[in-house]
Parts: sequence; C-alpha cells; structure tokens
Amino acid sequence: MPNAWPDLDVARDQPTFATLHLVSQMLGKLRVALAPWVNHGWHATLHPVAEGLAIEPIATPDLTFTLTLDLCRHAIVLRVADGERDLLPLDLGSIAVIHHHLVKMLDAHGLPSTFHGKPNEIADAIPFADDVAPRDYRPDSAERLHAALERIVPVFDRFRAGFSGKCSPVHFFWGSFDLAVTRFSGRTAPPHPGGVPGLPDRITREAYSHEVSSAGFWPGGVTAAEPIFYSYAYPEPPRFRDGAIAPDAARFDGELGEYVLPYAAVRAAADPAATLMEFLEGTYALAADLGQWDRAALERSPVAP
Repeated sequence: MPNAWPDLDVARDQPTFATLHLVSQMLGKLRVALAPWVNHGWHATLHPVAEGLAIEPIATPDLTFTLTLDLCRHAIVLRVADGERDLLPLDLGSIAVIHHHLVKMLDAHGLPSTFHGKPNEIADAIPFADDVAPRDYRPDSAERLHAALERIVPVFDRFRAGFSGKCSPVHFFWGSFDLAVTRFSGRTAPPHPGGVPGLPDRITREAYSHEVSSAGFWPGGVTAAEPIFYSYAYPEPPRFRDGAIAPDAARFDGELGEYVLPYAAVRAAADPAATLMEFLEGTYALAADLGQWDRAALERSPVAP
C-alpha cells in the first residue's frame, strides 16, 4: 500500500536510528560553528527535504555549501555552489570512521571542517573521533524512517498553517533527534531550570525564553525507545496534566512532562493523519486555554492548496 504508514520497530531499527542521530549532530554542529546564531537555535536545525534531512546552506568567503542526511542514497551528500557534489556512505562501521571521512571530504573541497567534537543532549557522550564501537546501519530501517517523515511532515505543515502568531518552522532537532513545531503566545517565560545533559543552561534558557506549546515526533535515537508523538507547554499551566486528550491512546507522561501518543497507535488508526491532527490540535488547545493565550488573535484558517 503506497500510502501506508511504515512499521517502526525499536529492536530492529534503533541501532540505525542511533547512527543517524549521531551523524545528524555532526551536520548540525557545522551550522553552529559557521552560521550566525538565530533565536531559539533555529539556524542549526535540520529541515525535511525530499531525500531526507538537510542543514541550511553555509556561506564561506569562497563558496556556499550544504549537507544532506540522504536516507535514499544512505549517505551524507555534499553540494557546493560551484556545482561540485560528493557523498559519504553511512555504513562505514563506526561513528569515528564516519567523522574522520566527513572531515576529510570537507577538506578535499576546501571547505571548513572544524566543529565541536562531542555529542550534545546525550548522557555520558563519547567524542565522535573516539566512538570506535561497531555500529549497525540497515538501509531498510533508514528507509522506514524516511517514509514515516514523508507522512508526518505534511500533517505538521497543516497544523503550523493554522497559526498566525510566532511559530517555528517544521524542523528537526539533532540534539534530541526529533521533528518539532512550536507555537508561541507572545509573552516571555520564566527562566528555564536547565539541566539538559550535554547542553549549556544558557542555550536551554534562550530556547525557552518565551511561552510555548510545542509538539513533535521522536523516533528514538541513541536512546532505545518506542517512537512517539509528543506535546508539552512551557511554562506548564495549572491543570495541564489533567486534560482529556484524544485519541484514547494519548496520555500524560509524568516522567517526560508531556503528552505522548505512540506512533504505533497512529499507524493503526483508520485515518492516521486525522488521528495525529486531533492530538496536535487538542494538546495545543489545552495549553492555550489554560495559559490564557489570545487565541482569536493568534489563530487562522489555513488557505487550502
């Protein structure tokens, strides 16, 4: 069935997702090293593209280039403004080897290749260059993630289109390895407590400088976990955890501090896209109503394509 949502299985897919998670961090860290800082770190995220996930172009004094985590070719694909292209396979056996050859590829094209060498938002992280443990890469697992994103991104795009206030793009955070879209009330927020592993508190506090309702898709990554959709509010308004959220498979996870909906439940629904949209709209409405957002001023009816 061409439109079926793919099965994601943690036991089968997690090793590949872990490799993709760490590789995505290398790409994102190049943007951190070479691009001006944009509010909430939005300059450094990856963005969904037809073949996978890509960083925004990086401008150097001589050339502009970009890198794509290509889930069809199973490679890091380099594109340079002078028309040059190159690619680095992802099945090289370890993160250290991928890191070595990524730097080598950039150097060969005369491009900057220096970036922070240790993963973020991962407890007890090992520097990329030292991570010599054998890594499994299954092309079929990467292709299932690609197929899932192909179905999820259009739903997130439609959800984003219903908001006229400040809103993030639909983008992919390499630190936690999740697709996200974030709506803002327009009001400032109290300082975030921080404490995210491997992430300076100043970065977390700038990311959460204003009130948000944020939703996303987390397939797992270095952490082995069942893929979920999530939604949270910061700051969390009173009684937020007590909401009645559809569909029935949705629940509030006290440990994570957010509503979660298993990807498997969405996949099994008669209309997965409608089920996901119901979760996105319901959790946002709960956060906005309890937080006393000016919904009339912030929302709009999306223009049909």
